[in-house]
Amino acid sequence: MAYKISDDCTACGTCIDECPVEAISEGDIYKIDPEICTDCGSCADVCPVEAIHPE
Repeated sequence: MAYKISDDCTACGTCIDECPVEAISEGDIYKIDPEICTDCGSCADVCPVEAIHPE
């Protein structure tokens, strides 16, 4: 099960550096590619606004 970034995302960039498989792409709201995400949760652990949750 992949993680998903909600509309609460502030595009701070903290999660990108934490993703070991580079599944996160930048934008107004960042997105996680579910085909690449390994469900490690590293991104959710560092998100300052708690915008990343399991799908």
